[in-house]
Amino acid sequence: MTVVFESILPVFLLVLLGAWLKRSTFVDQNLWLGLEQFGYFILFPALLFSTLAQADFAGLQADATAIATIGSVSLMSIFVLLLWPILRDRQVSASSFTSVFQTATRWNGFMALAIAHKLYGSLGLTLTALLMTLLIIPTNLYNIAALVWFAGGNRDFRRFFMRIATNPIIVSSVLGIFVNLIGLKIYSPLMATIEMLASASLSLGLVMVGAGLRASDALKPSAVALLAVFLKLIVMPVFMVSASYLLGIRGDALLVIALGAAVPTAMNGYLLAKQMNGDADLYAAVATVQTVVSFFTIPLVLWLTTYVAAG
Repeated sequence: MTVVFESILPVFLLVLLGAWLKRSTFVDQNLWLGLEQFGYFILFPALLFSTLAQADFAGLQADATAIATIGSVSLMSIFVLLLWPILRDRQVSASSFTSVFQTATRWNGFMALAIAHKLYGSLGLTLTALLMTLLIIPTNLYNIAALVWFAGGNRDFRRFFMRIATNPIIVSSVLGIFVNLIGLKIYSPLMATIEMLASASLSLGLVMVGAGLRASDALKPSAVALLAVFLKLIVMPVFMVSASYLLGIRGDALLVIALGAAVPTAMNGYLLAKQMNGDADLYAAVATVQTVVSFFTIPLVLWLTTYVAAG
């Protein structure tokens, strides 16, 4: 476990750097929105495209991975929905429930990419990119549906599907897989340019994760926030590792899937909560606590999964 802990330490140090920079006067605070847009529309799509376009998918058991991961997210969504009557009886509002739902089912793919690359090299990067491609549509579909149903969000479904179809992460992932499958060779200087952009994405992404955190929210988390932490960091890995194992996935591939399940929620759900009448403050609090706690739970999940993967 010490090796895993030390391997992910640089990742969390970059997160802490982002948190410090956001709260310091060292950097112009007007910089952050531009960096977020640059990362989301340029750097991260470049990483996903270059990774998937050149990936060797042989031995990745893509079919089993798709069933296990999408099935686990679907099962978690149903499980959280079943908790609604209990939470409602305990005076949890519908808008707060949407943040529990979001933070239990979303995952920080960019953090997973950084840790997977550090621990498992090109296999980790390729498989995590594949997981992002598989999960981004169902995850967003479930979360937006929950916000519409419980928080009375925007019910313009045509606009929603257009947002999915034009999402830069989805577009770059689909293009990368398409280029890979047809064997298209990208002009070398152009691919080199894309790879140079991609190389900057992971470190910047982690700094941006830290910039989005609110340290004060980690000091006195509410009971409902702690529930969301437990659901994402403990229950989700159990669902996903169990499903993957039952479908025959073993070795490092199972460990990478476990890592994807064990990372904290993604910060983009905070913006969605603000736009669709969810509880954005609760979302920010949960995301902060999950990020702190995951520093300890990710090594634990990977350590336990090592024994399962060996089987």
